[in-house]
Amino acid sequence: MGDIRITRVEQSQTKIKNVPIAVTPEGFWCCPTPVGFQKSLKPQNPLNKLKPSPPAPKTSSQKKEVSVSERKAGPAPSRLVVSDAQQCNDDPERPPPSPSVPAQRAPRPKLESMPKKVAIEFGEPGTCDIKLLLLGKQGFCVKLSVHKDVLKEKSSFFADKLSEQSGLSCLQVDDCEDVEIYVETVGLMYCKEMKQRLMKQSVSRILRILKVAEFLNFSSCIQSCLEYLEAVPWNGEEEEEKVISTVLRLQGDGIGVNPVLKRVSPDTSNAPKDTLSHIVELVLKSNEERGRREMKSIVLKLLRENNSLPSSAGSVDICNDMIYKSCRSCLDSLLCLFNQAAEPEFKDMPSDNKEPVVKHIALEADNLSWLLEILIDKQAAENLTVMWANHQELAALHGKLPIAFRYHVSCISGRLYVSIGRGEVLPSKNTRQLLLQTWLQPLINDYNWLQHGCRTFDRKLVEEGIGRTILTLPLEDQQSILLSWVGSFLKTGDGCPNLQRAFEVWWRRTFIRPYVEAMPDA
Repeated sequence: MGDIRITRVEQSQTKIKNVPIAVTPEGFWCCPTPVGFQKSLKPQNPLNKLKPSPPAPKTSSQKKEVSVSERKAGPAPSRLVVSDAQQCNDDPERPPPSPSVPAQRAPRPKLESMPKKVAIEFGEPGTCDIKLLLLGKQGFCVKLSVHKDVLKEKSSFFADKLSEQSGLSCLQVDDCEDVEIYVETVGLMYCKEMKQRLMKQSVSRILRILKVAEFLNFSSCIQSCLEYLEAVPWNGEEEEEKVISTVLRLQGDGIGVNPVLKRVSPDTSNAPKDTLSHIVELVLKSNEERGRREMKSIVLKLLRENNSLPSSAGSVDICNDMIYKSCRSCLDSLLCLFNQAAEPEFKDMPSDNKEPVVKHIALEADNLSWLLEILIDKQAAENLTVMWANHQELAALHGKLPIAFRYHVSCISGRLYVSIGRGEVLPSKNTRQLLLQTWLQPLINDYNWLQHGCRTFDRKLVEEGIGRTILTLPLEDQQSILLSWVGSFLKTGDGCPNLQRAFEVWWRRTFIRPYVEAMPDA
């Protein structure tokens, strides 16, 4: 932050130039910018107006002007920038003033290389009893006329420094990273309504003030900044991270930061689990199509972001258990609805009485598809694949229902084939075999309807997934399934999945590879 140094003040005949304290959009205590410094220094440079003139007897006023010119043209100290008001340190490198200066044009000094200096007085004019000299980067030198009582009362840092030695007239802080905010923070020591002074400031500026206030142990300013950060909105994740990291740094100092941290941290440890379970339940029970579709997309996207974070590893099992509980509930509901729709008297019911059941079947199938996507993203869908492959009762009821009632369920089978074909799910050989035996024929029976009646159905993707799943089985099982497919394909054509690529691979494995391997090397 900066090193503080105690120095003494020497008297000088140079008149102090006080810079007015202004109200700006960025801050209420105005510390001039480099551009402002250059503008204030430009008209004060007498070297720019010197013209050659014949030697003449020097009057006392001329000697005074030459002395000032020499002093300004001399080299600046390497670490200490001297104020317009007076010197706070002796400068051994500065040469003594010469009695005369050659009457010739001096080289124009560059404004950016000249020291930038300002003096500010706080409180009642003429009552200040100590100087605070702030030396910053880029040649800034700010001299504050302040009051010891104010510094001691507001800052324990200054109180400790002033108690070390009595009768001090100047304190110096070297290498200030943020001189403007130092000036603003010292100015806040004179404010009775600090919270009102901080209003309408940006969060980034408040964080800068908080950093200086922490260094100075300015407790009332720290508290006001925390109250501001607790109440004001934060813009974006980057700003939120800056606020939280700054506040957490203060946590170990006994400062009350919990009101700010409560915005990002719950009070109870199991709140995230309970909240996620509640959100999933709300989505699963919703009947409003548009809101349901939007929330499914949002929750799935946010869960994918969580899956990419290492910190989420500890909560994976808890989240998976909650999702699998919902999956079992959906499967039980589907079985109950299929049983209801398969009853003989259900066929004779009016269509108005059938519609709620049909809509409920579609809703539960869509719920299960959404939960399957979540588990696939979490790399935890293997158990659901086993559950679906072993659901023989649901598959048996599938053929007893009209296609318009049941085709949503075949979308789940298609998604499982795609996930296996992509390597997103790695079930055992027996599970893959059972999945094809149980659900491939129901999917083939619904295939024509899926192509024309389901907006989300991707024919090419499903066909590739089925083919790749078949090719993961032993060659004898590939043959059995693909020969059965040939019979269906020859009967229905486009109404059957086109597994030509898988059939070609099986053909080469069966009829070509053994002969190639048996051929002698050329």
